[in-house]
Amino acid sequence: MATSALRTQVSVKYAESLEKLLAADKEKRLNPGLLNYSQALTLASEYLRPYDIKDRAAMMRPRTAFNINDVRTAFAMVHFSHQLPALTEIFLEDMRKSFHLIEYEINAYMTRYEETKNLELFRMLVSRLHDWFKAWHPPTECASPDSPSQTHTDVIPPSLSSFFSGTYTLSFQTRLFAALPPSFARGFKALASWCLAPEDYPPMVSASGAPIKIDAVWTEFEKLGLIERYESVISSVAYEHIERRIEETCPNNWAAPMLPEIREWMTQKVVPWMLKIFTHGVTSRHDTQSLLTGIGARFDFHVNKVLCDLRIKEIFNIIVDYPDSLGALQDLKETLQRVDQRGDLVKFLRKENNKRLLHPGADTQTILQQYVSTIKCLRIVDPPGVLLYKVANPIRQYLRERPDTIRCIVGSLVGDDENGDSLVDDDEPIQPLQQPESEDYGDLEWNPEPIDAGPEFKTNKPSDVISTLVSIYDSKDLFVKELQVLLAQRLLAIDDNDTARVDKERRNIEILKIRFGDAALQVCAVMLKDMTDSKRTDDHIQGQTPSVVHPTVISHHFWPTLDQSDIVMPGQFQQLQEDYAKEFSVFKPDKKLKWLPHLGTVHLELELQDRTLDVDVPPLEAAFIELFSRQDTWALEELIKAVGNVDRSSAVKALSTWTNMGVIKEQNENTFVLLEQAEDGAEMWEMAPIQAAPSLPPVQTMQQVEAEQMRVHWKFIEGMLTNLGSLSVDRIQTMLRFSPNYDKTAEQLGYFLEAARREGLLVVQNGMWRLNK
Repeated sequence: MATSALRTQVSVKYAESLEKLLAADKEKRLNPGLLNYSQALTLASEYLRPYDIKDRAAMMRPRTAFNINDVRTAFAMVHFSHQLPALTEIFLEDMRKSFHLIEYEINAYMTRYEETKNLELFRMLVSRLHDWFKAWHPPTECASPDSPSQTHTDVIPPSLSSFFSGTYTLSFQTRLFAALPPSFARGFKALASWCLAPEDYPPMVSASGAPIKIDAVWTEFEKLGLIERYESVISSVAYEHIERRIEETCPNNWAAPMLPEIREWMTQKVVPWMLKIFTHGVTSRHDTQSLLTGIGARFDFHVNKVLCDLRIKEIFNIIVDYPDSLGALQDLKETLQRVDQRGDLVKFLRKENNKRLLHPGADTQTILQQYVSTIKCLRIVDPPGVLLYKVANPIRQYLRERPDTIRCIVGSLVGDDENGDSLVDDDEPIQPLQQPESEDYGDLEWNPEPIDAGPEFKTNKPSDVISTLVSIYDSKDLFVKELQVLLAQRLLAIDDNDTARVDKERRNIEILKIRFGDAALQVCAVMLKDMTDSKRTDDHIQGQTPSVVHPTVISHHFWPTLDQSDIVMPGQFQQLQEDYAKEFSVFKPDKKLKWLPHLGTVHLELELQDRTLDVDVPPLEAAFIELFSRQDTWALEELIKAVGNVDRSSAVKALSTWTNMGVIKEQNENTFVLLEQAEDGAEMWEMAPIQAAPSLPPVQTMQQVEAEQMRVHWKFIEGMLTNLGSLSVDRIQTMLRFSPNYDKTAEQLGYFLEAARREGLLVVQNGMWRLNK
């Protein structure tokens, strides 16, 4: 820009040149062209000089003090003399000196706005800045100058509009942006938010209630360059409206997909008023279409991102609410295809599972139910299964460590859920268990693994839920053994005449044969056959010699190990057992009965002096009350000795049954007496049968059986660790193979060592096991 030194230098050079010309031709008149150029430069500079629009006299100066024809001639002469850059420097320097007038008004308006937060003041400031911009803008009268003299009538100078307008606009905006305080951006955002509210666009009145032309407001923004400079602020207003809309309509709204509705709202409300801003002054249809595509894509991405963030935060509850949350899953699937937040989903869901699911306070059945729902939900979101693989791994490891996981899964397979929540859908087709398949390199429909799949991920065909649950363990044999234990408990708990339950168990086994195969469930088929043969045998014996005894005869080698007891049924019970065993030997002379008197239920009719009781009780309770038929008073130790070797707690529990019924009472400590007559205030029992609390027969679970078998080898393990110190599971497994009758896997050995650690016998550190000394 021109400075005082530069102007002085130009004047000196001009004077020297003039003196040389006068000296060269003293006899001629002074060159009128040189004098005319000096006057033209002065006139053009004065005409362009910025003025104070608050000075009304200065505002009238362009119309009163200058002749427009002289002004045009002056601009033409400057143009043909190639001195427009110098004129421009003079004009810009004058504008710099006068810009303090605008800065003063900016500070005044912003101070009042920051005190009152009145948006009308801010809008007035923008309008005032536009007035300054128009007032200082080079007039259009100088845009197409005529030739400066008769000697130039054959030359038509080009338009000066673009030269002056572009330079002035750039300089004015640069100084304006430097003068704006930091709080201007906040005020601009507040004004844009009010003007661009999509719920009421365009606003018909200003913040003060006066009529407003919204197009004029955006025109002022555009002329001042504020739209381009604060484009990110305007976009942030739209983003905030989108976020607010999603926060108001989408949380906990999972039944139907919300993404189409949000997109429709954005298309009808947000995009139109954004186009109104950014397409202001655009006349080409192609440019408008390009802007529309860019703005729409940018806002659509933000919609997908905000909705995806929301659904990720709700994913745990969405899985809990499945299948009523299918709409939210569809939203998540579509948004994840647009935004790259799969890693955030995996990280958040694993964190929520560890916090709310994988802890000792959660029931195993609940964990399995959530795991099954997770499988179904993530298959919807990500059909290839990468997300499921990453999320399910910690759940599978935790379930593998729980001792009752297999039992819960098997219980669900046979319909043994107490709460009615089955892990298997009734509509799901029954199919054999699917085994992991090796990769088929000749598959013409082969697709590469997803880009975020880990090195251990393998693309397999989606398997059914049962196959996925069984795959938690390395072998299905564990499930088959647990199924045998559960089936034994259920069969032994069936009443004599309840053939419907036997038929139901038979149907369950036939269905499970489809999944596990006939060979795996051959033992279960034998157990069901024993129930049928036992009923047939009992019917035959009852036909020969009627008896109140109806035992269930099972095959010793095919049924799971049952808890043993040394109880001996006294009195008439023992006689009934002997009579029935004699008839059984006659019917099947090649077989012999071994009674398990602690199992089953005994139906008794007790006749006392003032009342009669009809009850169903376990055998130990029946044995104790039979002893009271011999004498009225018994000591606890005498009762235990009379029925065999039973533990004290079981004896006290059995006696408490009769105590609660008012049949006996504890007269002194550990001394019980029969009450032939009910005591005063005691409740008289009705004649209706009284049933004891039902309980499953004491069949040893798979873990109990394996633990008993492993205890045989404990001395060998103990001696090994004593002599060799710390050993790994693999080393212990290798050495145990030399032990007689050892056929356990390394995984089963690991379970046993972990149980020993919980009992305080072993200590593990970095995978090395040693004795706890």
